[in-house]
Amino acid sequence: MRPVAELNDILEGIVGGRCDEALLLRALTHRSYSYENDGVPHNERLEFLGDSVLGVVVTDTLYRTHPDLPEGRLAKLRAAVVNSRALAEVARGIGLGDFVLLGKGEETTGGRDKSSILADTTEAVIGCVYLSVGSPASEALIHHLIDPLLKRSAALGAALDWKTSLQEVAAADELGVPEYRVESEGPDHDKKFTAQAVIAGEVRGTGYGRSKKGAEQRAAEDAWRALTGQTVGS
Repeated sequence: MRPVAELNDILEGIVGGRCDEALLLRALTHRSYSYENDGVPHNERLEFLGDSVLGVVVTDTLYRTHPDLPEGRLAKLRAAVVNSRALAEVARGIGLGDFVLLGKGEETTGGRDKSSILADTTEAVIGCVYLSVGSPASEALIHHLIDPLLKRSAALGAALDWKTSLQEVAAADELGVPEYRVESEGPDHDKKFTAQAVIAGEVRGTGYGRSKKGAEQRAAEDAWRALTGQTVGS
């Protein structure tokens, strides 16, 4: 584990102030470590606070940045960045996993790179900055971490949910509701799925994946591109 002071240095460079070191240590303490060390304070309360601060800042940013988007679209954009996978990605970007205090079990099973732990710790650190340095500092940290994801998600457009986007295009062209035919092969522990997006009785797209949902999304993307004439990267 890297010293907490090093993370404080990183955060100070972002928000312009230093966190209370004891509170920052708590933000980095996973409950598995607490259980193995006489119940020392862990980060779940700070995670609760940070989650709320994060939600307000992201929602406010989306509301102001996209004045013409409807509520449903704003909700999709928010969900694209306020989730475990996205938060874990930004945590890896600052090497947060190297600072986390973990129990032996989590340590040996790769807990330092586990998305759920990284995401929860990110929220706890946001909560720590909010309490230690103030609301503007926590907002600065969130923007530093999340703004690149927000820009990327806004650029993705239809890719936030290909099935919904395909349904919207099909409805606009009066083609009816898309249906999906899915087949699987392989043993239970290693199944592979093939999905076809069928519109008005015609196969418009095909996708593959290790889950039914993933294959359907890829088939929907394939069909959406066929109907709209947009190729990958356009």
